Amino acid sequence: MVAKLTDVAQLAGVSPTTVSRVINKKGYLSEKTIRNVEEAMREQGYKQNKLKRSLQGKSAKLVGLIFPTINNIFYSELIGHLEKELFDRGYKTIICNSQHESDKEREYLEMLAANQVDGIISGSHNLGIQDYDRVVAPIIAFDRNLSPSIPIVSSDNFSGGILAAQTLQKAGCHNPLMITGNDDSNSPTGLRQLGFTSILDEAKVFKIASDLSPVRKEMEIRSILEKYKPDGIFVSGDATAMLVWNVARSLKLSIPEDIKLIGYDGTSFIESYYPQLTTIKQPLVEIARLLVDLLIDKIEGKKLPTTDYILPITLLAGKKKKKR
Repeated sequence: MVAKLTDVAQLAGVSPTTVSRVINKKGYLSEKTIRNVEEAMREQGYKQNKLKRSLQGKSAKLVGLIFPTINNIFYSELIGHLEKELFDRGYKTIICNSQHESDKEREYLEMLAANQVDGIISGSHNLGIQDYDRVVAPIIAFDRNLSPSIPIVSSDNFSGGILAAQTLQKAGCHNPLMITGNDDSNSPTGLRQLGFTSILDEAKVFKIASDLSPVRKEMEIRSILEKYKPDGIFVSGDATAMLVWNVARSLKLSIPEDIKLIGYDGTSFIESYYPQLTTIKQPLVEIARLLVDLLIDKIEGKKLPTTDYILPITLLAGKKKKKR
């Protein structure tokens, strides 16, 4: 088996970043650390990547993408758009699936740093500010407050919450509620709830952990529907909205006749396979393009204002199912 940089790091008792610094002779390191790493390299039979050696200090043209889960339709479509935008600009991508685990996200960050990627786009949020501030490579965040120094790109979450509430109001809902995830990171996604409750201040809000299995989520949703009997529901993500739809059908409830349902994301998957679902649509192509534009600006040394870049949302009305 070919030895990896992480194998060397583990044997030497240092981080992958430190191994990379020893290999590339960058930064101050003690003689003891250098000796331990070199001995570990010899013991593991580690050989530095020939492609990297041939680059001779040139940009590797690599960008790391860190996201909570690639199984979610929204993230998979966004990653697809990001990969295309980056490829068209001459960059290859390394996709990192953090799966809501802080240790995994930290290891991915160290791996990306060790491989000297040109930049990182992250939509994950399991680590503290200090973890991201230690990374030398330029970073742009999607929908996450990673650090005060890192720009954020997002859809207009607050307006999306308002639009969902107003749509349920116009539909005549008297007992609306919201189902959201368990994100306590003070990230922009929380603004969906804030916008919703600014219009419907008496509406109940239920948090269902995003890392639960679909079966567990359906159990939670069933309990909410049976106990509170809502006539309108705003769900902060389309994947969970589809589960709400399925549970409602199993309870012999019809959408939109018995329950007005609104999701959030509006991916092409929803438009193709769940066109009946009304949802708040995020401009995915424009989001991916802006993320890449800003990252490349940072890679090229341009100074960016530390601010939120907010793109507008739209209401994608569900299509009526055709009668056979």
